[in-house]
Parts: sequence; structure tokens; C-alpha cells
Amino acid sequence: MMKLQNLATLVALVPYALGFPRLENFPEYRSLAGLSPREVRAVARTFSSTPGAQSLPPPISDTSAKVVYDSEHPYIPDQPGDIRGPCPGLNTLASHGYLPRNGVATPAQIITAVQEGFNMGWNVASLVTYMTFIVDGNHLTNLMSIGANTTADDEPTPGLNIHFNVEGDASTTRGDFYFGNNYSFNETLFDQLEEAANRVGNGFITIESASLHRALRINDSITRNPTFWFGSPRFVAAYLETTVPLAFFVNNQTLDTTLNLTLDVARDFYEKHRFPEGFVRRQGPFDVAEVEFMFAKIFPLINVPPGHNEGVGNYVVNPEDDGSSCYVYHRQVNLTAQLYPNPTPELEVAIKANLVTFYQTLHNSSCEQYFPYGQ
Repeated sequence: MMKLQNLATLVALVPYALGFPRLENFPEYRSLAGLSPREVRAVARTFSSTPGAQSLPPPISDTSAKVVYDSEHPYIPDQPGDIRGPCPGLNTLASHGYLPRNGVATPAQIITAVQEGFNMGWNVASLVTYMTFIVDGNHLTNLMSIGANTTADDEPTPGLNIHFNVEGDASTTRGDFYFGNNYSFNETLFDQLEEAANRVGNGFITIESASLHRALRINDSITRNPTFWFGSPRFVAAYLETTVPLAFFVNNQTLDTTLNLTLDVARDFYEKHRFPEGFVRRQGPFDVAEVEFMFAKIFPLINVPPGHNEGVGNYVVNPEDDGSSCYVYHRQVNLTAQLYPNPTPELEVAIKANLVTFYQTLHNSSCEQYFPYGQ
């Protein structure tokens, strides 16, 4: 009988033996978009498992305020080979073990982690996770990275860091893709966040200062980035990002808490990817009603509709993009179908199942359900 280590070596060499040397070290969490059916079959043989589509995890039962930086979730900085990306919240959850510390997770793990660590509402967590996963994730393994592997010896690997999706331009503390690094903490942009806090927030990140910083970031992208794209779902994600510091980073927040965030605490999340010592998550979930309440406050202060640049300084509004969950759903389904025009039978089954789960996250029967691969 062949020894296990010899079998593992043989399996790892399958892509090379079939003539696909560029797929020799293809990670299980990388999107399969762009691969031919032969290449998909080759790399699939190297995966340890192909679990098929997952069901949505249930909402957490305890949504009270509680310490989340505890003995079971110590802070451990990311190690060489660990993946971090543009989202400070997910980076923090990985650094504390709410997510796998290597930065690779299933949609179910992400949905549960953002609830446990931040009290993000189940409905919002499910929708945001799946509208990202169906484009950025691996449908055969149900894995996705929370960013890009940026260690010196490795080529950056797309995941949540894929551009023109949820990650995008005019970020709070990450640069635009056009200018290079769109995943690492940018000190200059944090300084601009501090300047906005000093101008209109009395030194704190507030609704007003966070909105001012976002408006300035958008204006900077319009005036300097010829490829600036601010369509949904990035449009939705950018406005949601503006609320994130106030919704999740304020210690022991309750409904009557003054939404003032210190810059020192903000830096812990944005740069160091960690909870402050003894951090207590918000009281009660931040779900659809809370998102709508915050959006109503910040949108008039920013007041930039979905659109994109057609050359530097020429911002063109997309009248068809209303930023609604239905629009985002239809856009992401169509994009998925474009990314996988000719999937293998196994991949098609997995994509179809994940698209059904994505539709379930809308909780809106008025949205027309799409079946690009048939029912």
C-alpha cells in the first residue's frame, strides 16, 4: 500500500503532471474564476475536501454586551504566511481567534465571528458575507481569504482584497487600487482621519467627522484616480464602513451612548488589528434597522450617489444603481455568471447552491430570484 506521505506528494503534483505548472500550489481558498474546466478538475484533485454549499448558521443567542478580549481570545499578531486585508474588523477577529488566525474562513465562520466579536446583526452579516463570497471565494471548498497574502516570498493572493467588489476605492485607511497598495494600513490617510476629527469632532471620530473624512476621500479619488469606481456593492460597503467605527469600535456601547471614538482606540483596530484591553462589544445587534438609521444620518453629509470616473475628475452617476439589496443581489449574480461561463458539473452544482443561499440572505421575496445555471 502506498504510504500516505507519498500519496500526498503525488496528489500535489497532479496539476504539474497535467501540464498546469502555474497551478502547482493553488490554495484551497482561492477563487476558481478564470480557470478552464480542465484546470478546475486538476486543482480540485489537490483539495483535501469539497464539502459543497453550506447553510446559513443560526443567529447567536446572546447579544448582550460582554468582554470579547478575554482569555479564550488572546491577541496574537499575525505570523508570516497569515492573511490580513482591507477590513480592520475581520483582521481583528482573526488576531483574536474568532476567525481562523491564518485569515482563511468559510462564510459560516465569518457570519458567526462578526456576531460574536462585534454584535453585527445576523441579517447584515449574512448578506455582506455572501455578496462577497460568491464573487471572491472558492465554491468547491467554501473557503475565502479575508485579504491578500502579502508576505515577502509570496505573490499576493486575492480574496476579500479583490477590487471592484466590496473592497474598493476611497477607503478610510487604505489607498486606492490604482495607486498600488489597497490592503495595508496607510498612515497618511489615518492622519487625514485625525484632521477631520479635530475639525468637526472635537478630537473624536463622530458621525460628522467620519462623514467628512469619507467625503474628502471620495473627492480625492474623483480628482486623482482615473479608474475610480463607486458602484454597488462598493457604494454600500463604503457607507457601511463609515458607520463601522461608531457601530463596533466604541467600548461598551448602548443605545444612549454618545458616539465618540478616540483616535487611539481607532488605531488599535485600523493598524494593529486588535481589541483594546478589556474591550466590551456593543449592547444588542447592529442590524438592518440600525444600518438604515445610521445611513440616514451620514448620507446627507456625504451625498455622493453610485457612479464611476470616466477619466480624472469626470464622475458619472449610474442612474440604474440605487444601492438597494435587490440591485446588489442582481449585480453579484450576473457577475458570478460572467466569472464562471462554463463551470464543471461539480462546480456548477456548488455555485447554484451558494446562489440560493445568497438569495436567502435578502429576506425579501419582492426581489426577483435569478437562476443563471437553471433551477
